[in-house]
Amino acid sequence: MAVLGVQLVITMIMASTLQKLGPYFSPARWLLCSTGLMYYLHPSDAELKKLAGIPQNPGGKGKGRGGGGRNKHKDNDKPVDNTFTVPKDLDLQLDCTAVGMLDVMGLRFFNEYQWLVNFSLCSAVVYIITEMYYSLFGKQDEVNLSMLWALVVVGFALKNLWQLTRMYFTGTENAGERSMCILCGVTYWLISMGVLLVDENTLELGLNTSYQAFNQSAAEFLGNQTLHSSGPVSLITFKVSVSLWCAVIGAFLTFPGLRLAKMHLDGLKYCEGRNTVKLLMNISFISPFLLTIMWLKPISKDYCTRTVFPGMVAPLMSVTDYESLRLWIVVMTVVLRLCMMPQYLQAYLNMSQRKIDELKKQTGRIKNTELQRTIASVFYYLCVVTMQYVAPLILGLYFAFMAKTLGGYKWIGWVGGEVIIDECSIDDEPPPGECGLINPHAQLLPDEALSLDEAREQFALKLSTIRQIFNEEVLRGMFGFATWWTCFMWFCSSALGFLYHEYFAAA
Repeated sequence: MAVLGVQLVITMIMASTLQKLGPYFSPARWLLCSTGLMYYLHPSDAELKKLAGIPQNPGGKGKGRGGGGRNKHKDNDKPVDNTFTVPKDLDLQLDCTAVGMLDVMGLRFFNEYQWLVNFSLCSAVVYIITEMYYSLFGKQDEVNLSMLWALVVVGFALKNLWQLTRMYFTGTENAGERSMCILCGVTYWLISMGVLLVDENTLELGLNTSYQAFNQSAAEFLGNQTLHSSGPVSLITFKVSVSLWCAVIGAFLTFPGLRLAKMHLDGLKYCEGRNTVKLLMNISFISPFLLTIMWLKPISKDYCTRTVFPGMVAPLMSVTDYESLRLWIVVMTVVLRLCMMPQYLQAYLNMSQRKIDELKKQTGRIKNTELQRTIASVFYYLCVVTMQYVAPLILGLYFAFMAKTLGGYKWIGWVGGEVIIDECSIDDEPPPGECGLINPHAQLLPDEALSLDEAREQFALKLSTIRQIFNEEVLRGMFGFATWWTCFMWFCSSALGFLYHEYFAAA
């Protein structure tokens, strides 16, 4: 078994590319600085005083006459207070400018956002090259390093979502956001427990099959180690653990969904006369719902793979074709949302002008620093909003990649035909390395020093054992469910945000 082969070459090339080209070309910076985004500048103190009719203070004059030198020095040591108030209905027109590279480099979460997008793109290139290599030469008996890249991307996306969610649990001013995260997490936990009780013939999650395959393979492995067990995890423990993971993902995606819904509603207001852009935005927004029902067998899979329509001699597609179509729809949804990303971000940046327009409808006065902070904070949180938009897309995309590769799916259903799994008879003795689990201690030489070839064989033997425990059937259920739940959370959080901003916030 070749532990490392072409995969190592591809990984080294992409790691070198990421290191050498990163400082000069960054797709993350390009998305922010080269897609035509415009942000609003806050007015200076001089502009506010001029509009409000406040006389300019020349600085240092008007302090009084006859003060001694000692008192004058004391006055100079005091900090100058430039705070003043202006009317809220001030006739203020904000200037806007293009988002530049120097503007975004100091923003909060910019480094995390840049690293996530750049690393995800390199991982996608590694994955595509690996898939092309396997399609041309067949699967090799080697480690698929593209899955390690994908696993690292998923880890980075979850880490960034955790950091974004943790902001709402720090400080005393975020009590409402903190309560919202906890409430949604508990709600999604209850929903997930209800989902896990749905029959597999209705909702094709594959978790029950995955659990049975894992328990069986793990029991065989423990039996080879003279540890007799029916399985390491009970069904109730397994489903409770899965439901807790679902609650965490739901809490992470709560505010990204609320933010997306707000940007969608605001973006539609700026698309008057551009029907194509408006249509694409609506398709992008509703696509998670279409993805969710792709796993409902009675209204999607059975309709396409079993129903024979009048005038046809066979269903619309085979089961393999349908599973391939489901993966392609996930990819197309992510690509469409990335293409619509400038529209959504511009709708967010326009919030500065909307806040000024709402302020003009009020009476009273406001401090100049508070007014400037209100306008500047919109651009200051641009990378936070961008991370909330991008991280869930990357998470769902790479779950789909891992489900495809580790679960044995195909990008083109008719290529290679159906997957045939060799099975051993119960009465036959399984040969080592084919059916059944290998005893990893069968060839160990504890009292002798292992040569390089023997160490390599032992490592390959251990790796084969792990691959037999976490076999294709186990991984298909795990990552297939992770992909569906992420898409379901896209839909739930964005739908919740749409209802909140459209009805409750307006009321």
